[in-house]
Amino acid sequence: MSESFSVSLRPKIEKRDRPDSLPRDIAQINAQWGSFRELNEATLRQKIEADKHKDPWEEEDEGDKESADLETSERLDQLYKRRAEIIQFALQAHMEASFALDFVSLLMSKHQPRQAETSMSPFLKSAAPLGSLNAEVVNPPPRPDSTLKDIKSVSRGWRLQNFNSAASKLLNAGSRLETEVNSETKYWNEVLAVKEKGWKVCRLPREGQALGVQYGFLEATPLFRDRGLAALRRTDDGSLFLDKGLIPLKAQGVRVRMKHGDRIVGCSKVCRPPQDAESIESRILQARDTVFEEELFYEIMREARILGSQGVTTRQNLVQIPLSEEQEVLLDLVDRDQDRDPEAAVSSERDVFADSIAHSIRILLTYAHRQNLRRRTQPPPPLAPKRRPIPEYQILRPIMAYLQHKSHIQWLESLMNDLRGVLKSAGIACDFRSTQFDSIGTLQPNSLVSKVEALARVFLAPIQSTFSATLVTPGSSFRVRIRTNPAVPPFGTFYDISVNLPQYPDVQPPSHVGLQEEVSAILTHVVMLDIAASVPLQGHGASEQQSKDRLSWEVAYAHHGELLALGQNGQSKKMKISLSRDELTIHTIALGRNGGMGPVDATSSTMSQTWKAGLAESKPTLSEFVAQASQP
Repeated sequence: MSESFSVSLRPKIEKRDRPDSLPRDIAQINAQWGSFRELNEATLRQKIEADKHKDPWEEEDEGDKESADLETSERLDQLYKRRAEIIQFALQAHMEASFALDFVSLLMSKHQPRQAETSMSPFLKSAAPLGSLNAEVVNPPPRPDSTLKDIKSVSRGWRLQNFNSAASKLLNAGSRLETEVNSETKYWNEVLAVKEKGWKVCRLPREGQALGVQYGFLEATPLFRDRGLAALRRTDDGSLFLDKGLIPLKAQGVRVRMKHGDRIVGCSKVCRPPQDAESIESRILQARDTVFEEELFYEIMREARILGSQGVTTRQNLVQIPLSEEQEVLLDLVDRDQDRDPEAAVSSERDVFADSIAHSIRILLTYAHRQNLRRRTQPPPPLAPKRRPIPEYQILRPIMAYLQHKSHIQWLESLMNDLRGVLKSAGIACDFRSTQFDSIGTLQPNSLVSKVEALARVFLAPIQSTFSATLVTPGSSFRVRIRTNPAVPPFGTFYDISVNLPQYPDVQPPSHVGLQEEVSAILTHVVMLDIAASVPLQGHGASEQQSKDRLSWEVAYAHHGELLALGQNGQSKKMKISLSRDELTIHTIALGRNGGMGPVDATSSTMSQTWKAGLAESKPTLSEFVAQASQP
């Protein structure tokens, strides 16, 4: 092709988000049109019209292009020259400033060499020694007398003012020093008073210049042992201030409440009121008691979590211990102002019982601290790769064991009293004896162990009580041993029943009975067997003629309480004995001559007698009823 087709590709002009600033527009106009004096409206309109009729595809004139390129190169050369001139001026200014700095530094080195040496250049240090340049006023011009007099007056005034200022500063320093000495004296006197009362005063581990008082228990868990150290701060007047750190401002304590059904029937006292709340001794005691109570509740919560199988439940700030179907013991951590539950009924007996539980749990925690001290003073066990866990303290388990054992004792006493009342109304004399808490016994004096610690040891051991009874027949007796284990398996309360019945030597109840219903059934059955064995012995004291006239009873089915009587004329009778804790009932039925169950004739009657506790005035005794039933 002879003609070439050229296409000019120009970049797409994008609209800017915001217009150019005014200084940029002014600079663009100056670069394109020159000064504003040469710019007018007519020139701009001509330029606009020329751009409208201009062909966009028309190539630019080669001459114009060469002139533009030349003008661009000249501008670049001029720019480089100006840049070089600016750099030269900057270097010259820096050199002159360096010379001035060296001059001033060399001049000052005469009087202050160390300070001047820091600002001198290395070349000046090597070329001129320090102090080689000095400046002095030579032949100053004479001053008039009035000027000298004014200078002397001003100097004397400045000196007097400085003397007065120094005197006032010295007086202020003296008074401040006296105040500081009085404050320090008061502070150290109070510190010595705290130490004389038996508290341990030492330096704080992280503050070497501060003193602290150790009021916590060193044998507590690390969480509460580290909180048992508080700083003894000094106020502005020298008074002692106890910086308790994480300890609450209000005194706290574990509260014990007795709940019966939906009512609070008893509540313990949380904290003792301080005699002087503002004294440092009261604040230290309050901090110690608060840390102790927090640790006590923490350990109670830890132990309560492993007692869920025994009915113990925990809430955010509450531990519930069931005693029976209607009674519960509630333990929570409250402030001193919440000492008394507003819903609690006024009952001195229940309050004393709640206070006894509160004192018991505190004694058990103190005993756990002593056990930790004893273990710490002994040789340590061999090292093991696995860290030994810290066992839960025995605080709730002994309390629960004691209350459970007491509940079982009361139930067994009630059962035996009911049986005694029933037998007494029937004219049967039985001897019931009880030895409660015989495992505790009498504490033996020991110089190595205190009485409280010895009592706590006995309290943690299995609790045992014994009940025994002598029955109607000679040599018949039984014994019930109640044993409760608080921490050693098997847990809970068990009954060990031993029976001595000469008439039935093979009768022995099972061992380790755990249900009260089974115990009640066993004891009533044993007493019923003894009554059945005593019926044939009722007529041994009668004469021979009376014995011939009476029927002789024999035990047929002892475990069913059935006896048979045979007469010389062939007449027979059957006796049925049934016993419960509420009543004793005996039925006699006349049998036929052939041993049938029906009566002999219509005149034969069935005799029956029931004895209950407290209703024996108008009823015959057992021996009288047996004598009457033995008549043919």
